[in-house]
Amino acid sequence: MLSYRHGYHAGGFADLLKHAVLSLIIDYLKHKPAPIRYIDTHAGAGIYNIGGEMAAKTGEFAQGVGSLEFDDFPVQLKVYGDLIESYLFQERYPGSPLIAADLLRPQDELKLFELHSTEAPRLQELFAKDRRVRVSPTNGFLGLPPLLPVQHARALVLIDPPYEIAADYTDAVTSLKAAYLRMHNGVFALWYPVIDGAPHLPMLNSIKAFVDSKLWHFELAVRDESVRGKMSSTGMLVINPPWTLATDLTEAFKAITQQLPFDSVKFSAECVRD
Repeated sequence: MLSYRHGYHAGGFADLLKHAVLSLIIDYLKHKPAPIRYIDTHAGAGIYNIGGEMAAKTGEFAQGVGSLEFDDFPVQLKVYGDLIESYLFQERYPGSPLIAADLLRPQDELKLFELHSTEAPRLQELFAKDRRVRVSPTNGFLGLPPLLPVQHARALVLIDPPYEIAADYTDAVTSLKAAYLRMHNGVFALWYPVIDGAPHLPMLNSIKAFVDSKLWHFELAVRDESVRGKMSSTGMLVINPPWTLATDLTEAFKAITQQLPFDSVKFSAECVRD
């Protein structure tokens, strides 16, 4: 079942939203000295070749991050823009664990999960010399709850499954609920695709049923012949987001949506529970 390889999609418009959200949350959490535990349930390989066959086959990078003008990048996302631009000079795009590792501090720690037999060894090699990082080639849905709560620290959790099987939707709810009930004040970010049949909606409704904290949805929708029959919208659900997150994303994506090469692009931010 583990056929998904993120190299085909690295730096696409879905990564743009996901990593913009992630970088803003980390930047905000670093305003306080208390350490952060970052947990990534589906970390992938960590870094991807945007000049290789995978990126060329889908063209998603070229239509996503590859179409952006970093000389005129929104100030709200300067941290993300500067980081990404430094990797693009090497024809590489960093995945969520590498973005987190680069932005986090010496006192912070990263717990990364990846099951894929090809991606997990690459992830382990990438972070072999970083003492803050522990890579587990195991099921991140199961590995997440025991890592919480965190004593005398904050927690930031990214749940980012490929949704290549239907169980990913229900497993995401089960894992998130178990983790949230163990640490209500953690920051939880769940990525999801919007595809035909809207299988994400029952998942989001299930999460709303047990979350009593501040809850936001952020979505980026594109419309173009090139995405017909493919994922045309991507979303992030964030529990306990920084209070500036919605405003910063809304302002930043006013500019970004003008740069993406689709017939139409729409960013939306919705407060589900305040």
